[in-house]
Amino acid sequence: MVSQKPLAVRMLEQRKVPHQVFEFDDRIRSAQEVAHVTGVPQERVLKTLVVEQDPPRGKPFLVMMPASLEVDLKVLAASLGLKKVRMAGHRDAERHTGLKVGGISALALLGKGFPVLIEESATLFDEVLVSAGQRGWDVRIAVSALADLTGAQPIRAVQATYPGR
Repeated sequence: MVSQKPLAVRMLEQRKVPHQVFEFDDRIRSAQEVAHVTGVPQERVLKTLVVEQDPPRGKPFLVMMPASLEVDLKVLAASLGLKKVRMAGHRDAERHTGLKVGGISALALLGKGFPVLIEESATLFDEVLVSAGQRGWDVRIAVSALADLTGAQPIRAVQATYPGR
């Protein structure tokens, strides 16, 4: 498959941020499927969810979550100090970000004003796999570099407890 490198990959190269590119079938949409085809454990593959205040106000949040977990919107809202949040529908997520579902990436949206959050369990790992901003492309990157680049704030978005707590 010959395609142009996504913006996020070019940005990482320009900034000399260590990363590893994974290219796969662009029909794959779910982070669980990405984990399967790349051989990376689900808890180290992050999906990027577009979450809006309910009712919508301002820019939605980009929430990076391990593929192995499901966001608990009540826990997330409480962590943000909000009454209620909701998942953006596919059409709204694409309209807000300009990216296709399955390729939404905080790395591809730098400087666009989105508040970026990372589920705190993901910060337990040295490296994670995230979308490069285009379906069929992911990058393995240090969690510290991902947080530095995106300004991602750790947040609790699940009820579960984590190992070592």
